[in-house]
Amino acid sequence: MIFSSPQFILLFLPIAFLGYFYLNRIRLVLAGKAWLVAVSLFFYAYWNVAYLPLLLGSIFFNFAVGTGLSRNPAPARSRISRRFILAASITANIALLGYFKYANFLIDNFNAAFHVNYVYPRILLPLGISFFTFTQIAYLVDSYRGEAKEYDFLNYALFVTFFPHLIAGPILHHREMMPQFASRWTLAVRYRHIVLGLFIFSIGLFKKVVIADTFAIWANAGFDGGMSLDFFTAWAASLSYTFQLYFDFSGYCDMAIGAALLFNIWLPINFNSPYKALDIQDFWRRWHMTLSRYLRDYLYIPLGGNRCSTVRVYANLMATFVLGGLWHGASWMFVIWGALHGAALVAHRAWSKLGLRLPRPAAWVLTFGFINITWVFFRATTLAEALRILRAMADIGSVNHFPVRDIPTASLAWGGYFSDYLLRRLPAGLAANVLCFGAIVLALGIISQKNSFELMTTGQSHGLAKLSGAFLLFCIAMYSTMATTSSVFLYFNF
Repeated sequence: MIFSSPQFILLFLPIAFLGYFYLNRIRLVLAGKAWLVAVSLFFYAYWNVAYLPLLLGSIFFNFAVGTGLSRNPAPARSRISRRFILAASITANIALLGYFKYANFLIDNFNAAFHVNYVYPRILLPLGISFFTFTQIAYLVDSYRGEAKEYDFLNYALFVTFFPHLIAGPILHHREMMPQFASRWTLAVRYRHIVLGLFIFSIGLFKKVVIADTFAIWANAGFDGGMSLDFFTAWAASLSYTFQLYFDFSGYCDMAIGAALLFNIWLPINFNSPYKALDIQDFWRRWHMTLSRYLRDYLYIPLGGNRCSTVRVYANLMATFVLGGLWHGASWMFVIWGALHGAALVAHRAWSKLGLRLPRPAAWVLTFGFINITWVFFRATTLAEALRILRAMADIGSVNHFPVRDIPTASLAWGGYFSDYLLRRLPAGLAANVLCFGAIVLALGIISQKNSFELMTTGQSHGLAKLSGAFLLFCIAMYSTMATTSSVFLYFNF
């Protein structure tokens, strides 16, 4: 069950909403919380019930450790033991994550390095394990620091399992969520939140099933089709994935915020128009914001952050982003992607220290171009595949020599005479991807405007034009959902 599925929209979400507020209305507040935990566990188990015990075991373990850490305020003689408990519990969490996420990767590399053929059953990645593991590690660290105290298991289970964030984030802090669940103000139906929630959920649904899933067709054809690529087709493929990922993740974040708002819960903003960034540092302040916050607070700063020598700062940046890349998946391609972003941040820091600045248009083109190129490594499954795309993107000589027969007929099936007219006057690769490049231009226009959160929080939230537009987008998206099978969100794979 995904946010964009009819089962979630028409059955799960209404049932969860009605059950929760009915129990609150008859003053069974604890039962209301238990209901939210139960439906969230059902939401998780719907994918694969075999991994439900894993999630529950993780919750019990981390609650017990976190409670013990927060109840013991660290007298001097016990600091070492508390630190040991914290380190051991974090190690246990990372070991669990490492087993499911990286065991196959390590075995494959071991076999390749030592020319052996050690056979091990393929391990399936449990859904959302990276997110609920990181959320709970943050809770353990905050408990150790005295910044989080939770002695009620039901509250803790709700904090971890609340379904709008369970599968693909945002990565939460205990202190930013539990005061909301504890507030009596959130227990009653708030019609303004319903309007706001449905508004941003509708925009997110449209982004996912209409925009992202359309770009996925062109991206998959370029990356996975095995066809010959010319200059234009390669750029169409790379830019399609760049916008597929943008609207897929942006759509998920919108839908998560919207679903949570129905229950009067504000999730932290996780996506803030990252393609408007004028430098790579600004990009990471806007893209997957809670992951960036997490890496900063629990990895970069403990490594020393920017409080040490210049060389050490650069090393900290590289280490943070290489590990951040590896967090996304067990592949050398993610390591390369993370290393490229780490190197870009090092270069940006050195550039900024020199006091140099680029004009805004040039800064945007450079930043967006770099992001687009690095997404090629993020999307490709092998280095050879990534280099195939990049070589074609640089192959200007193929502009006038790309044979029409190599272009998939599906790319040309958009208008008989007009298609023939363009083919006679344009390079074949450009003619075959006219629709794709048209969609890219429209996407650039969309991302240059206010984002969905800005639209939701500015002006009249109940304005007729705003609500009518959201309703139209919802209807179009629901039609697409009913007519086709929407793919899972890309970040579900991480």
